[in-house]
Amino acid sequence: MLEQVATALECKDYHTAAKLLKQLQKESPENPLVQFYIGRFHEVMGKHQEAEKVYRQLLRDTTNAKILTQARQGLQRLQEIEEQERQQAISQATADASNAELGVLVLEPVSNEHKTQAVKQFAQIMQIDPYSARLMLPSRGWRLYRSGAIGELKYYGEQLRNSNIPCFWTTLAEIKKIQVFQVKYFQQLTPKATLVCRNHANQVGSLSFDWSEVKGRVLGLLPIFEEVVDRDARGKLERKTQTQDYFHFCDLHLPERGCILRLYDNGYEFQQGIEIAHQASQNTMRINWNNLLSWLDQQLPEAKIWSDFTPFAQTALDQTEILGHIQSHIHLFRREQTNWDPVFHLYSGLAFVKNVTLSQASSNEQ
Repeated sequence: MLEQVATALECKDYHTAAKLLKQLQKESPENPLVQFYIGRFHEVMGKHQEAEKVYRQLLRDTTNAKILTQARQGLQRLQEIEEQERQQAISQATADASNAELGVLVLEPVSNEHKTQAVKQFAQIMQIDPYSARLMLPSRGWRLYRSGAIGELKYYGEQLRNSNIPCFWTTLAEIKKIQVFQVKYFQQLTPKATLVCRNHANQVGSLSFDWSEVKGRVLGLLPIFEEVVDRDARGKLERKTQTQDYFHFCDLHLPERGCILRLYDNGYEFQQGIEIAHQASQNTMRINWNNLLSWLDQQLPEAKIWSDFTPFAQTALDQTEILGHIQSHIHLFRREQTNWDPVFHLYSGLAFVKNVTLSQASSNEQ
């Protein structure tokens, strides 16, 4: 009867094959060759997950060399079919010119209780081993996982979301559209908040807004590098670059205006405009900055705060190719360029886009 099943499958007479297999399964449910043909039947019918389960079960439970070889060949065929379908889907996803734009795919934190299942799904979708998958999935903060054509990133992102793995994607063009104003100082609080700032062309002007327009804040530390002389293990003097301190940054997001108001401790003129800190001229920079942040806390109790910049930066600093396309809008004196500056703008830009997306989703639900 097994020969009849093989012939029916070869002739694509699936009705007969199904009928014969049903009878064989009743008579010899433990027969590995019967199980193999059940897997083969699932395979030709396009039920690839069921076929994979049968083939893997045979690899675990069977010692017959011929059936083991057939099961391995079956798994190999399924992998080739999956890869072919994947490449076809990616080709379709990137066929449109707009889907070929450069973008990024960001992984969001996975809770510990969902991590085991997420690792398995992530490894399967991204075609990597489970150990690498576990290392890639973040438990805290975002991970810049991949860059490339936005159509391909969207294809993978949708698969990840369908498997309950949180992520999002966007084009660099979306981030580039955001205007950035460098804040010098706040000039007045009422009837609207008014500040003095510089635009992208370094022109000084004033900008007024309602505090309710600020939907998000991004906080981050950018390292200050200095060249120092130190002794190596043999006591010989050597020059090396070390982190000596940090610049403190705070971005205010005004999504309805499509702009970011960027403040940083060394660039804010505490002696100008309204008095934010008592005796600002006598205070240290850190005291003045902390007072400014506390003051912003009072003005913006509802604005979402994004403060996991450093762990995100660790996942993005070596992605030089994508960072080369990002204008940082950060004007610090540096002896050498550093990826920390474009990474901060990328992080803030991603938070901006994410906030806009969340607001739109909330509006659609209402």
